[in-house]
Amino acid sequence: MYENFAEVYDVLMSDAQYQKRCDYVLSLFEKFDRKPSLMLDLCCGTGSFSNLFSKKDISVIGVDTSEEMLSIARAKTDNNDVLYLCQNAAELDLYGTVDGAVCLMDSLNHITDYGDFCKAISKVSLFLEKDRLFIFDVNTCYKSEIILGNNTFVSEHKNLFLSWQNEYDKEENTNSVFLDFFLRREDGLYERKSENIIEKTYFDFEIKSALENAGLQIIAVYDDMKTTPPTEKSQRVFYITRKL
Repeated sequence: MYENFAEVYDVLMSDAQYQKRCDYVLSLFEKFDRKPSLMLDLCCGTGSFSNLFSKKDISVIGVDTSEEMLSIARAKTDNNDVLYLCQNAAELDLYGTVDGAVCLMDSLNHITDYGDFCKAISKVSLFLEKDRLFIFDVNTCYKSEIILGNNTFVSEHKNLFLSWQNEYDKEENTNSVFLDFFLRREDGLYERKSENIIEKTYFDFEIKSALENAGLQIIAVYDDMKTTPPTEKSQRVFYITRKL
């Protein structure tokens, strides 16, 4: 999974505003607690956030289930303050505790089994020090059904063309994403690669139940990169939680 996606992920996410998001997340830590000294970056992907956090004098443990993603992350890392581990989020096993944790860019939506979703949150809580924060974001039902829906998207980048066919299942509240990448080779021809990804959108009551059972208290729920509550048309929502 994500074998081909890893190869083009950074290109496709070039407009993700990583630095702005990093600063926003750190502002939340400062507002509700303090800047962590050792942070868990769960589902870290190609390590963009892990690297940015490490440049803020934070030691980071980046965890992802994709070897391909982590291979790129390790190649991008320019210091020794980031440790990358290949683990499934629901089976997280760290060497000790951390004093802060994040899971960003709707990564928890990629966990499509609710039982595994709950296990992943419980594992974060297990390795998080008491009174410390776990901050994460998730896609909303509005985005899944209305914005993504049964729509097709295309985008063109340098040496890359992407076709995205989305299929929304209202009963299961899932999005099946069918990606076709056309990569320009040195000879000028294009090579086609494909990836199928499923994302699940969880209702607020499901998220709250998982957090409560894991011993995590919700401090605030914000609209994407804001400090105001989400609206009916919010596409991404941040949860700021504290380990009890």
